[in-house]
Amino acid sequence: MKTSQSFGVNFTIKKQKANKDGKTSVYVGIMVNKEKTMLALKQQVVVEDWDFGRGSLKVKVPEAEKTNAYLEQVKFTITTYYQQLQMAGKDITPQLLKAYFLGEETDESYMLSKLIDYHRETASAALTHSTLKHYEVTVRYLEKFLKAKRNATDIRICDIDYKFIIDFETFLRSHKPADHYQPINNNGVMKHLIRLRKMTTLAFKLQWITKDPFKSYKFRYKKVETAFLSTNELKLLENYELASDTLKVIRDYFLFACYTGLSFVDLMNLHEGNIVRGEDGEKWLKLFRQKSNEPTNIPVLSPALAIMNKYKDNPRSITLGKIFPTITNQKVNVYLKEIAKIIGIKKKLTFGVARHTFATTITLANNVPIETVSKMMGHTKIATTQIYARVLLKKISEDMHVLREKLEPDAPKRKANRKANTNSNLKRVS
Repeated sequence: MKTSQSFGVNFTIKKQKANKDGKTSVYVGIMVNKEKTMLALKQQVVVEDWDFGRGSLKVKVPEAEKTNAYLEQVKFTITTYYQQLQMAGKDITPQLLKAYFLGEETDESYMLSKLIDYHRETASAALTHSTLKHYEVTVRYLEKFLKAKRNATDIRICDIDYKFIIDFETFLRSHKPADHYQPINNNGVMKHLIRLRKMTTLAFKLQWITKDPFKSYKFRYKKVETAFLSTNELKLLENYELASDTLKVIRDYFLFACYTGLSFVDLMNLHEGNIVRGEDGEKWLKLFRQKSNEPTNIPVLSPALAIMNKYKDNPRSITLGKIFPTITNQKVNVYLKEIAKIIGIKKKLTFGVARHTFATTITLANNVPIETVSKMMGHTKIATTQIYARVLLKKISEDMHVLREKLEPDAPKRKANRKANTNSNLKRVS
């Protein structure tokens, strides 16, 4: 049973709120553990008749007996609610007691389905369509979990506690979706839990619940290094003769992303208005990223410009007012997988790989400052860009060669001598 350090109910009036007849409302104050809330009652009294010491009407006032009996009934009702909640082991707050007294909905009556509907309604204006789809997937997993483990279709939000979260996490880790070969990986599980946390945080801020169920929960992410293409792999992809026109288009889109760092959705949204002439006289892409709504400016490098020019007269592009003919994302990764297999690239190609290639192979490996890359990628924090900041072996070799020349002035001469000796030995062998 949970106990409270203190509980009290008292009554007062506010002189400054008296009307022209000298009357004002009686306020009931509810205090639990030094936290207090005030509620104006319908009962009105004359300011002159109020006994501030007793917190009631002066006994000599004609209506004192009736009014004070009403106040005692109010105190009894609130105290009864307090005792019932205490016996049930609930976390009691003044706001909760106030809600019970007024007959309002409390955290006892708010259901998860209602929270989901409210989140869906309010988030639709702020989140992208793809993000909303991810939330719907999480909702479907919650429904499966409730049915399989709780034999229920809904649950009170106040019943979502630490155990519920751990049980849901365990369910996600062991559940094998029909459209997947393997259970959800660790980071996938964490993403579903983060979406649940965002919904319960919304409920907490709305005062639908009195505590945050995720307060003691720790999210555990595993570092995953997304692949990127090396310079040789990029050239191989560019130069390979593909037989399928569809695969050629998909390759063009992928290569364009490699040279601009754009996501698939931003690439599909490109239109003529996004192409501007920069201070350097060259063409630049100026846009807001759909995912974060962050502004980004990207120079159109010659390989990207060549790909854009291939589609400038495409009837579908012209009709839609886009740079590229639009396609859905449903089969893009399937096509990319087929392209990788045909060409002989062992890495799993996705537009995430293309974006990493831009950050790593195209820019950072060519000494573009990480601050510049961060701006072009549309990141709000350098820390986000640092995930892409792979240090390539070639780059290490080049950097150490520069350092060696600074620290060892005769290093170039020794290198030339080693090369001459190697060539001389090869001649003798032949």
